[in-house]
Amino acid sequence: MADLSIQTASLETVVAGLRAGWLSAAAVADWAVANHEARGEALHAYKAFDTDRVRREADLADAAFAVHNDLGPLQGIPVSIKDLFGVAGYPTFAGCPRELPEEWRREGPVVRSLRRQLAVISGKTHTVQFAYGGLGANPHWGAPRNPWDASAHRSPGGSSSGAGVSLWEGSALLAIGSDTAGSVRIPASMTGTAGIRPTSGRWSTGGIVPLSPALDTAGVLARTVADMTIGFGAIDPGVEEDALVWTRRLAAAELADFRVGLCDWYFEDCDPGIAEGVRSALGELERAGLRLSPATMPQFEPATELFRQGGLHVGDFTRFINGEMSAYRDDLDPAVAIRIEAMEALPASEHLQRVHRLGELSHEAHRSFDGLHALVGPTLPLTPPVMSEISDAEDHLRKNLRLVRNTNTASLLGMCAVTLPVALDSAEMPVGLHIVARGGDEETALTLALACERALGWARERIGTPPMCRT
Repeated sequence: MADLSIQTASLETVVAGLRAGWLSAAAVADWAVANHEARGEALHAYKAFDTDRVRREADLADAAFAVHNDLGPLQGIPVSIKDLFGVAGYPTFAGCPRELPEEWRREGPVVRSLRRQLAVISGKTHTVQFAYGGLGANPHWGAPRNPWDASAHRSPGGSSSGAGVSLWEGSALLAIGSDTAGSVRIPASMTGTAGIRPTSGRWSTGGIVPLSPALDTAGVLARTVADMTIGFGAIDPGVEEDALVWTRRLAAAELADFRVGLCDWYFEDCDPGIAEGVRSALGELERAGLRLSPATMPQFEPATELFRQGGLHVGDFTRFINGEMSAYRDDLDPAVAIRIEAMEALPASEHLQRVHRLGELSHEAHRSFDGLHALVGPTLPLTPPVMSEISDAEDHLRKNLRLVRNTNTASLLGMCAVTLPVALDSAEMPVGLHIVARGGDEETALTLALACERALGWARERIGTPPMCRT
């Protein structure tokens, strides 16, 4: 199989080739390494990339295939992992200027699931320091480059800032990130890839440096919804059948099977071309059979107001950074430190009141679905900004609060969500369609997203290839 065909092939095709023997894990690893060597310096997706380790892990996958030992669909598949996860053989920095203590190298259940299948870890991708921010900035290591703008360094999204970039770089076929207020969906939307936030608690957060334990979750990014669904199914402990079989079953659904709420709240205060791009895509989907109905979620605004006041994440992180990570307090990014300083006097009683209030809002919001399978709208209201425009801590904070407006509601209200690319905005940057389902209803969100992708086309078909990845 030629390099170009790996670049454009579906994950299902690559998995089938590896299982049938007409493609080797070593060949896929060579493709990933070659792409990293060609584009890695310009795109800056990785904190650590170990070429020798990539090739050794691919050889192990091939050795297992040679004796007909199929350990799972991700065997031999290159997967990038956010530098917030413990990965054996790699240090964990979590975006800090110094390595974190040895305990943060330990692998948790998500990474161990990849290991059991002999996935190939392509490396550890950059993150915003301690995952605290959605714009991808990191004063210690620099931000990855959004490949959709060849002339200006634009935000790649965060906090999983290298995840989406690694997919377009061609050094990974799946990317693992974490999502607290949007940190999988934001980089997926900004880079024109697909991403899923599972419901908090569905996947273990063991082995992941925490931001807000009540809201944190690991998630998957991929080049397409179909690829992402295979990755999700291969990792999720609740999916008992082969992930390819499971994905094909979900993909059999039709758009007409779904009644979806068009939530005007998501369309407010969008940069030029974002709301228009999503509405145009929804019009296509409606003509293809999707049943759209107006929907209101009165719980979104009070939940967002709580987020503006610090939500749960500020209190959780303040205790973490002032407790076991106090040695790293002086190294904090000013954009993070400014939020911590403002919230250090928050009493525990206020934090508990917020937990209780968000629980009430979540219960009400889930009842408000009222026969709807999901809610839809733009994933983000903001065009990826030029990084030099957010270098000031106060400017960064203002932009970040606006950025996460749409994504944080699903997080705070205990929902799951998927994003997929559907358009380019007026700045020729990717626009994501946000599909939000009830907590625990990932299968519905994925099934709907697969039907949408089938109607609209894969990312390369729909929005093209980023200018920095066309050669």
